[in-house]
Amino acid sequence: MVIAGFANAQTKKAYADSILRYQKNYADAHEVVKGADKKYFRFFAPDAKYKVVANFIQLNDTSGFIMKTSGTRTSRYFKYGILNFDIDRKPYQLRVYRSQDLMATKEYKDYLFVPYTDLTSGEESYGGGKYLEFFIKDIVNTTVILDFNKAYNPYCAYASGYNCPIPPGENNLDVAIKAGEKQFGKSH
Repeated sequence: MVIAGFANAQTKKAYADSILRYQKNYADAHEVVKGADKKYFRFFAPDAKYKVVANFIQLNDTSGFIMKTSGTRTSRYFKYGILNFDIDRKPYQLRVYRSQDLMATKEYKDYLFVPYTDLTSGEESYGGGKYLEFFIKDIVNTTVILDFNKAYNPYCAYASGYNCPIPPGENNLDVAIKAGEKQFGKSH
């Protein structure tokens, strides 16, 4: 028993350390926040309960829809699938989208986008929600790992003038996801 508990503690620490490295790399490489302003990045403490295995159900949306943004520019997205997952043994669901614009590029043709809000949005987290992303190849046997510890803010959280997609109402979660990036510590 002690050995299993020790291994579990080591696994949790290794995971937490990997998320802390991810957060540091994210801040260091950020395209909008530069120089001394990087000190204003804030994150929830890594928590393995927010790394979930989601069941993926593919949708066949051929018409798409216009996703609203924080600016004047809009983009067409297609509903690519539904993610079903549990947090604290309660079921939740998110939609996965594909951008028509990105589908036309070699690098991002298989890019999948999961914008969402939760009960921390507008309080501890940016009011416009957070984003998760992955690629089609990350879906294995109808499952995908969703790691909310890697959820990040749109550029609109740091500066004005961006056209950030606004999470559709169907991606408003009725739970506080205390993971990933928090509200940026400097107002703009």
